[in-house]
Order: sequence, then structure tokens, then C-alpha cells
Amino acid sequence: MMTALRGYPNLVTLNEVLAKAEQEGYAVGSFSPRYTPMIGAVMGAAERCKSPVIVQISSRELKKYGISVDEFAEEFYRVLRDERISVPVVLHLDHTREKALIEEAIAVGFTSVMIDASYEEFDRNAAITREVVEYAQPRGISVEAELGRIGTTDFIETDADEELLTEPEEAKLFVEQTEVDALAVSVGTAHGVYMVRQPRVDFERVRRIRELTNVHLVLHGGSGVPSEMIKRAIQYPGGGISKVNIATDLEQAFLTAIGRKEPMTNKECCTLSPSLLRIGREAVEEVVVEKMIHFLGSGGQA
Repeated sequence: MMTALRGYPNLVTLNEVLAKAEQEGYAVGSFSPRYTPMIGAVMGAAERCKSPVIVQISSRELKKYGISVDEFAEEFYRVLRDERISVPVVLHLDHTREKALIEEAIAVGFTSVMIDASYEEFDRNAAITREVVEYAQPRGISVEAELGRIGTTDFIETDADEELLTEPEEAKLFVEQTEVDALAVSVGTAHGVYMVRQPRVDFERVRRIRELTNVHLVLHGGSGVPSEMIKRAIQYPGGGISKVNIATDLEQAFLTAIGRKEPMTNKECCTLSPSLLRIGREAVEEVVVEKMIHFLGSGGQA
């Protein structure tokens, strides 16, 4: 049963899309359109595939690309309304350290937020997360947190490349103390592009975390991970990974399609010619379609 938010029957929270994904053995893609013109491509792909979708942006992406949460939400809702998107959609604020930004995002219509205090010691991480849960959940907003530390290769999502794998017993205690809805776990993947190290997933760690908790499990750093690894992580009895974050693949597809090597600001992107924007959007849409059908198994699940 979906809860209509802001008058849109298909605008939902993480809890709603991820519970169904776990029951039916697929994962929902959480896609980061780092330029607002890409938002429509992500949602258009979901409509094409009849797939639920999570559209997300992190605090670091907002700063790096020069976007406000208000601008991002405005374009999301424009697409939702004008393109008549009918599949289940979540508007998610990814990696964020500031409670003030979380409050702002909720005020402008985000239906899910992530507080990332994984850089803190366990007790402090739990306390910060609990505070956000107590603010967001009464307002009908899902909360994601992170336990352990997910490595990086591009420093867009995090400023540390240190990897600290999630301990299953700590995950159990963390979920009990915070009552968080979703948990990003560090099981071997990394943010950014895999250039030196190879992508890997510690499947035994995923299995143990699932055995000890009933929280929705999130895999960050999904770009570049082979589909067979993702499928295995998803298809655990009782539900394995149910949310997979994909960002770098989308930006690379967009930039490659328009013949550009370096990232740009959102303002620069919005001034591109209509023909270039169309080419870029089409490339992004094809990547999202491919991920939904061959990677996540979410096609036809709307």
C-alpha cells in the first residue's frame, strides 16, 4: 500500500519501495543526476522500464555542481508533473552531514534523507543518526545511515579513501539503537571509478548483516561493479541488498556523449544547446535502462 505524498500517488519513501524489492528479489536503483537536465532522463528511463526509481543528490554533489536542494526538487517535481511519471519514485538526499540541510530538503519535498556520521565513533554515529530519525520519521520521511566506511576513488561523496568494513554485530546494535530505515554497509565496493583496485563484494558479510538485522541494506559505489556480483548480493533469502547507488556511470555517459572530458557546473550544463542536451540525456537514459533491466532486476516491477 503506497502512501500518497504531496498529492502524487506514486511519490513514496524508501521504506515502501525497498520493502517490496526485498520481498520480490530485486533492488531499486538510486541514481544521481549530477546536472538537473539529467533528472528527466533518469525518470524517463524508469517510466520506460516500468521500474521504481530513487532520484538522489548528495551534499557534496550539491556544492561541487552548484545546485541548491530547492532547484533539484523543483526540477524533480516538474518532471514528475509534466512528464506524467506514473512509476513509484523517491526523492532522496544522499550523503549529508548537516542536519540543517536535511531539514531544508524535507521542507522542499525530499521523501528520504541520509545522515552520514560514519566518520564518527560508533556511539556518536548512533546518537547523530537517532536525532535525525526522531526529526524525520514523524514527518513521514525515511532515513538512511552508514556504518563502516565506504572507500572512494573520486572524493565526490567522501573526503577519505580509508575503507572500514561493517561489522555485522555492530550493525545489529546500531539498528536497534537508532531505528533507522536503511543502512549503507561497507562490504568492499567504493565510490567513483575503479581504476587500480577491482570491485568486490564480501558476500558472507552481507549474509551475516542480513541474518542479524531487518533493516533495508544499501550498496554504495554501484558504478562499475559487475552485474553478477550485484545480483548475488540482492538475491539472499529474506532480502539482501535492496538499494544500489549509481552516480559516476551516469555522469560519464553524459560527458562522453557530448564530447566533453571534464565535469562542469550545473549552470554550465543548463546553457548547453538543446541538441547537445538531448544527446546527453539519451545516453543517460540508456545507461539507466540497462542498469534496471540487467543489473538490478527492477524492470517491470512498478
